[in-house]
Amino acid sequence: MMNDARIEKLADLLVNYSVAIQPGDKVILAGPSSAAPLLKAIYARVLQAGGLPMTWISLFEMQEILYRTASDEQLQFVPEPYKLAMETFDAEIHIMGDENTKALSNIDPQRMVTRRKAFAEINHAFLERAARKEVRWTLALFPTQAYAQDAEMSLGEYEDFVYRACMPDMDDPVSYWQRVFARQDKIIAWLKDKRNVHVTAPGTDLRLSVAGRKFINCACRENVPDGEIFTGPVEDSLEGHVHFTYPSIYDGRQVDGVRLWFEKGKVVKATADKNEAYLLKTLDTDEGSRYVGEFAIGTNEGIDRFTGEILFDEKIGGSFHLALGEGYPESGSINKSGLHWDMICDLRHGGEIWADDLLMYKDGQFVIEA
Repeated sequence: MMNDARIEKLADLLVNYSVAIQPGDKVILAGPSSAAPLLKAIYARVLQAGGLPMTWISLFEMQEILYRTASDEQLQFVPEPYKLAMETFDAEIHIMGDENTKALSNIDPQRMVTRRKAFAEINHAFLERAARKEVRWTLALFPTQAYAQDAEMSLGEYEDFVYRACMPDMDDPVSYWQRVFARQDKIIAWLKDKRNVHVTAPGTDLRLSVAGRKFINCACRENVPDGEIFTGPVEDSLEGHVHFTYPSIYDGRQVDGVRLWFEKGKVVKATADKNEAYLLKTLDTDEGSRYVGEFAIGTNEGIDRFTGEILFDEKIGGSFHLALGEGYPESGSINKSGLHWDMICDLRHGGEIWADDLLMYKDGQFVIEA
C-alpha cells in the first residue's frame, strides 16, 4: 500500500491536470492524517511545480469531538486565517479519508445545521471566486477500510475500484479525461438554448426549467473521479415528484427511500423509509435548503454500483441527481444555502429525460445525435 505507484500517478493527475499548479500559486492542501500517503505525494508535486503549499492536516476524531463538546458559539466560529486563505489563495486540493463514515450518526442534527450556517457565506464566496476563475479546486478520495466496508469490498478490491475510476487509462489518464471532455461537450452543445427538462422513472415525474442556465462539463477538474454534466435549474421551476433509488447520505447519516414533492421549486413534502426526522431537520437548514442548486446526469460507465460515497455514486453512468441547497454560480444558479446534498436516481430501468419535448436520454443512455 505505502509503495502503490497508483498513489503517485493520482497525485500527479491532481496537481498537474486537475488544478494545474503554476509557479507561485498559493495552494491549500487539506485532508485527514489517514490520507497521509496521498497527501505527501501531492505535497511533493506541488513543490516540484513551483507552488507555495499550506497544509491543513486534521485528525479524523476531531470532528466528532467538536460536535460533542463545543458550545454554539464555538460551532459558529470561523477562524480568520481560514477566511483569508479562502479569499486569496489560488488553488485548493482537498482529500477525503474517513476512518469511520458513521462517526457522526448519533450527533444532534441541529448542531450540524448550526455549523453549516456559520460557514455558508464564506463557502459561497469561494464558489463565486471559482466561477470567476480566480481559484481552482479539486476533491479526491484516499481509499480506507471504512469506505471499503461501506462498498462491501475488501480494501484491496476498493483500492482497485477507486484508482480505476480515477484513472481508467493508467498509462495516460490526462488524455482519457480530455476525450471524456470532448464527448460531453457535444452533449452540452445540443442542450444549448433548451429551456425545459422533463424526467420520468418509476416513482418519478419531474419538470424543471434550465432557461438561461449553463451546463457544465465535468471531466476530472473539480472532482476526481468525474463524469457528469450539470446545471443550476431555475430556482422556482421544479414541479412534480422524485423517488431517489439509492440511499442519500449526508454528514455520515444515511437516509433511505427519500421521496420529494416540489411546487414552484420548493420541497413541500418529504418522506423517507429510514431517518426521515433527520431528512426533515436538514431540509430546514436555511431559506435555500428546500430549493435545488444542481441538476446533473452521471456519465461514468466505470462506476456501475452504489458504494455509499457520493464522490463516486453521483457519477454512476445511467443516473441523474439533484442537489438540494447551494448551487454553483458558474451554472447560473443563484440559490444560496449552507446545504449541498446530492441525491441520486437510477434511470437504467425505464427512465427517460426529455428536453423541450425531445427525447435525449432513455434507459441510462443518451439517444441524441450530438
